[in-house]
Amino acid sequence: MIDFSPMRDGELSYLAYAEQENIGPSELRSLSDESLDYLLGLLDDLTDADIVFDPEDPEANDPFAVAGEEEIGWNFGHLIAHVTASSEEGAALSSLLARGIPASERPRYETPWRDITTVAQVRQRLEESRRMRNAYLETWPDAPLLDVVRDVSERFTARFGEMNAPAAFLFGLSHEVGHYDQIEEVKQQALAARAATA
Repeated sequence: MIDFSPMRDGELSYLAYAEQENIGPSELRSLSDESLDYLLGLLDDLTDADIVFDPEDPEANDPFAVAGEEEIGWNFGHLIAHVTASSEEGAALSSLLARGIPASERPRYETPWRDITTVAQVRQRLEESRRMRNAYLETWPDAPLLDVVRDVSERFTARFGEMNAPAAFLFGLSHEVGHYDQIEEVKQQALAARAATA
């Protein structure tokens, strides 16, 4: 997976990176598939109980959570619901932008995390996300309009730069990759808890 840290740290915009690396739909598909394959690989030694294991997370702070859940640790299923939603949002935005629509709304839907309780459901969610992301890339025209950028706040643009079609897709994927360490930590906590009770 590419190193997103220069983009997250503001050293390089997502748009500039996409231009520099000549990133188009085929490259985005490969990057997305690589991320999904990695997440699927994390399931290899997990059980259904591990998916719903409540981890300890002293840094948990989600001001957008429902009341009472702002500081709970996110279990494996919760994290998968969250990261796939962000990548799908980026893919949806890329489709709009590539076709000349300067998206101002956020086309985001997150699968209710409490509905993901088994390894099979996580696997289904990841493969569903792959199908959806690839489908959005299929909607790009042969000559995408790369000069069309998102209609967002000056604050957002100042922080992340302008977002055209490839940049929007990369932004969503960067969010997913940014949660890798947290997902791995939750997995290790779940495995350790299971081993302790064996």
